[in-house]
Amino acid sequence: MTKKIVPVIMAGGKGTRLWPLSRAAAPKQFIQFIGDKTLFQETLQRVSDPALYEAPVVLTNEEFRFLVAEQARELDIGLAAILLEPVARNTAAAVAAAATLVSKRFDQDTIMHVLGSDYEIVADDTYFDCVRIAAATAAEGKLVTFGIQPTEPATGYGYIEGGEALTTGARVVARFIEKPPLAKAEEMLAAGSFYWNSGMFMFSVSCLLDELRTHAPETIKAAGEAVANAKTDLDFTRLDRSAFSAAPNISIDYAIMEKTSNAAVVPSPFKWSDLGSWDSVWKSGSRDEHGNVAAANTTVVNTKNSLIMTHGVHLAVQGMDDIAVIASEDAVYVGRLQDSQDVGSIVKMLAAAPSTSQLTETHPTSYRPWGGYTSVLNGDRFQVKRIFVTPGKKLSLQKHHHRSEHWIVVKGTAEVTIGENVQMLRENESVYIPLGEIHRLANPGKIMLELIEVQTGSYLGEDDIIRIVDEFGRS
Repeated sequence: MTKKIVPVIMAGGKGTRLWPLSRAAAPKQFIQFIGDKTLFQETLQRVSDPALYEAPVVLTNEEFRFLVAEQARELDIGLAAILLEPVARNTAAAVAAAATLVSKRFDQDTIMHVLGSDYEIVADDTYFDCVRIAAATAAEGKLVTFGIQPTEPATGYGYIEGGEALTTGARVVARFIEKPPLAKAEEMLAAGSFYWNSGMFMFSVSCLLDELRTHAPETIKAAGEAVANAKTDLDFTRLDRSAFSAAPNISIDYAIMEKTSNAAVVPSPFKWSDLGSWDSVWKSGSRDEHGNVAAANTTVVNTKNSLIMTHGVHLAVQGMDDIAVIASEDAVYVGRLQDSQDVGSIVKMLAAAPSTSQLTETHPTSYRPWGGYTSVLNGDRFQVKRIFVTPGKKLSLQKHHHRSEHWIVVKGTAEVTIGENVQMLRENESVYIPLGEIHRLANPGKIMLELIEVQTGSYLGEDDIIRIVDEFGRS
């Protein structure tokens, strides 16, 4: 039993509207835009007050599980559970599974705060005032959503019309409105009683489960069975694939919020953005006297009202207006900010071509439970990588059929196993791993281990790994 709020963070989305930084295998919630934390980490920090919140439950998928665990570890924030969705089934099934888990761990009166991991929010006093109003309203049996006070006639958001005022400070939901045309959005902005639908919710577990049984019985049945038959894997809880796959692919808005007679909205004037396009990143950023939002490693001359960001090469931009210039490690996007809602069409074109499809899927840097690697150079029968290993972590004991490897330590200390031999390597020392030899790399030190790996051989794919022993359950 708890009197605190249980946060439920949705972190499984694979959007690519912020390409080239956001990609299918590393979407926007796990990317640093401007600042030293990702959107997911900022979400964790908003629910980290132990006087208000229990440890969060995170819903994600198989592909992102180690990103979730590592980014929480970086902040030293403990998680109550990491639920892995075996297939994508939108938010209704995910929230139903989380509610089922919370009801088992706490009780039916527990208040859940459901929130996305990819919003930018200024968590000031106004924000937490809205959180407390929502919690008080949920405790009275309402299913609560946060309605953002609109600042412009945006056509990219759904809207909520607020009705009768409640004693808690919330309002009854009069109706939900789909994304409107501009003229309709202007009318609603002028009326003053309409709000952007934020996708954040607050409700008691018992009220939510009751509404699911009434309005979405197939969803709650599938979610309940998926939790009942879930498997524990390291720090993760794997929802049962067969049961979860049976859930309808529907959002919590359509499944419950638009059907219930108990919906309430908290008018929320805090700063919020779903960062759904480069234009919205520019609007939410800190602009200079020329209207530019420019990240580090950029030089901007005679340019105004533009967004300049890089995660790789230095960017020099001159004589531009209303332009987004975004550079990742291996791709650059240039376009007008006013057209940035259409980046998705470019991503579809890139994904359809075999020569560029990889640019929409993965970054040169990939993360693993032990650290990760960056692909530096690829050639015919050779590949160069930068490998980084977190202190105390080790890779699997493994071998390769088609390649040999050369390791050169550039930072930290490496424990290297080759066959029956174990040796320590320090900075500027190297070792050779013959083709077919059993080997392992570990970081026994207190700082990050970094090394350069040169692979040579007839086939260099990631699937040429035979894992013999693996502490992450991959052997």
